Amino acid sequence: MSLRYLYLHGFQSGPQSLKARETQTYLERQGCAAALSCPQLSPYPAQALAQLDALLQQQQPTLLIGSSLGGFYATCLSERHQLPAVLINPAIWPERSLANFLGPLHNPYTGEDYQLGTQHMAELAAMRPATLHPRRYWLIVGSADGVLDWRDAVRHYAGARQTVLNGDDHRLQGWPQQLPHLTAFARDYYRT
Repeated sequence: MSLRYLYLHGFQSGPQSLKARETQTYLERQGCAAALSCPQLSPYPAQALAQLDALLQQQQPTLLIGSSLGGFYATCLSERHQLPAVLINPAIWPERSLANFLGPLHNPYTGEDYQLGTQHMAELAAMRPATLHPRRYWLIVGSADGVLDWRDAVRHYAGARQTVLNGDDHRLQGWPQQLPHLTAFARDYYRT
C-alpha cells in the first residue's frame, strides 16, 4: 500500500516547525519523504479547511498528522473523509482558546500579517464534527502542556488509541520516539 502523509501545523506555525521537520527527516530516512505534504495553511479557518479538502481530492490512502490547531483540522477532515489521524496536543475548542488572539497578528514563520475576528471563531465552531469515530484516532499528548489542557483531549477522544507522555509539553519533545509507529497505525486502519 502506498501511503501519503499530510502534516497540519498549528496556529502561528508553518511547514518549517520543528515537529514538521522531525517528521520530514524521519520519512526521508525511511525512503518516504516524497509521500509527505506539509502545506502552509491559511490563517483563516474556512480557507484552511477548503485548502485541505482540495488536497484530499486524490483517492490515495492518507494519514493525517495534526498538531494543536492542526489537530482540530485533522479531526474535521478525518470525519469528513474517513481517514486515520494522529493528533498531537490537539485543540479541542479552538474558538475559545484563539478568542484571546483577536485582532492584528504576525506569523513569524511566513512573515504574513493578518487579522482574526469573531467571524473566524464562528467558522471554527461550525467546523466541529457532530460525532467522532474513535478507531480513526491516535491521540498523543504531553501532561505538562501549558497551552492546552491534555485532560480535555483525553476525554474528548475517549475510546481512541491514546499516548500520554508524562511531563512533556506543548512542543512534545517525545514526538520523534512516536514516529516509527505512524505507518503501522495507518496500515492497521486501512486493513480493517
